[in-house]
Amino acid sequence: MKSSNHSNPGQSAAALPRRPVLAALAALAGLGLWRATPSMAAERAVVIPPPKDDQAATGGSTSETAVLAGGCFWGVQGVFQHVKGVSSAVSGYAGGDAASANYDAVGLGTTGHAESVRITYDPRQVSYGRLLQIFFSVAHNPTELNRQGPDTGTQYRSAIFPANAEQTRIARNYIAQLDKTKVFGKPIATTIEPLKAFYPAEGYHQDFMTRNPDHPYIAFNDLPKVDNLKRVFPEIYRAKPVLVGSGA
Repeated sequence: MKSSNHSNPGQSAAALPRRPVLAALAALAGLGLWRATPSMAAERAVVIPPPKDDQAATGGSTSETAVLAGGCFWGVQGVFQHVKGVSSAVSGYAGGDAASANYDAVGLGTTGHAESVRITYDPRQVSYGRLLQIFFSVAHNPTELNRQGPDTGTQYRSAIFPANAEQTRIARNYIAQLDKTKVFGKPIATTIEPLKAFYPAEGYHQDFMTRNPDHPYIAFNDLPKVDNLKRVFPEIYRAKPVLVGSGA
């Protein structure tokens, strides 16, 4: 069972943690009995400068990967599926072992896993540093420790899992740059952790935002992030998301 500081019975369903109310909310959303508006979401975009140290655009590699964790993977995946230059964004788990890489186990908060997204991108179109800028600015709140919004636990931590030394350097320098400017008003809690492996999540989690736009959790917490992406990064936003499932 997921823990949460938001346990007031009078709260709106959209502000409650995802797991305890997932089935009930899905049923209500399917019946059209509950609908939230993006403007209700408390999380807002923070306009931040691009990284001073970034990946050099070269004519060599046309496909690289980045693994990022920023709370519930539904929203993080949904944001990056709308970024030009991204060819794939897959929800999954990183930080733990293969045996515990499943939704029920990760939900206990004891596996070392974080709900993560593996982003495959063309560095000629979008740099690693730009992906981090989007990650910090609109995809989540990097100052929250072991939580995002209503979801609490280490599985919802803000984390970067670099694929190589270059990504490690860029991520470390960017966090230091943002902390120095104090653009968020408080220190960034994002950790930089070794990428042991990435395990794709169960199929029903993939493309969840696109497939369930009326789901209360999505409408309240995640669709506003895509709106913020379009507003803050119009030059790199694309309306049609790149999906994991062809039938989604």
